[in-house]
Amino acid sequence: MNPHTTALVLIEFQNDFTTQGGVFHDAVKDVMHATDMLANTATTVQQARKLGVKIVHLPISFAAGYPELTTRDYGILKGVADGNAFSAGTWGAEITATLSQGSSDIVVEGKRGLDGFATTGLDLVLRNNGIQTLVVAGFLTNCCVEGTVRSGYEKGYNVVTLTDCTATFTEEQQQAAENFTLPMFSQTLKHTQFLQALTAP
Repeated sequence: MNPHTTALVLIEFQNDFTTQGGVFHDAVKDVMHATDMLANTATTVQQARKLGVKIVHLPISFAAGYPELTTRDYGILKGVADGNAFSAGTWGAEITATLSQGSSDIVVEGKRGLDGFATTGLDLVLRNNGIQTLVVAGFLTNCCVEGTVRSGYEKGYNVVTLTDCTATFTEEQQQAAENFTLPMFSQTLKHTQFLQALTAP
């Protein structure tokens, strides 16, 4: 795997998911801890960056009152609005301090839904940087990770999902995504397998 044509896209590593006191932290912490996904991701970011992989942070945020969202009476985006999660300018919307941010990292703004490509410049950023392999980590495994992976696959990228750098609400949901859905759109690797592939002769 050529690190110079590879991007590691970090979806919603924000305090509302990652950190005690975050709106959704209690909902995801068990799956996070089961795989040690934050530590795995921090290690992967540091090592991949040194090897020349482009690090892309893909947070989600909304203006006060959530005017970007149509009125919904069901689903995950209703939960975001009802919980006042990922509100722009708040601690909850900040990228976790657990992940280092390097001077060459890119933060792609504009994510307002489940597909990381849909309302952002992600595709343009990847193509401008000569990226061919899209490696995805983050939250929620069966929601925004899956939505972004699916879209990246259809756009022609070589897509990898780092299964031990993702988390969702339950172990059952995590396993279903890893075993059934994500392999339809990506290679599913552990972070150690990915780092080995970057350094393979």
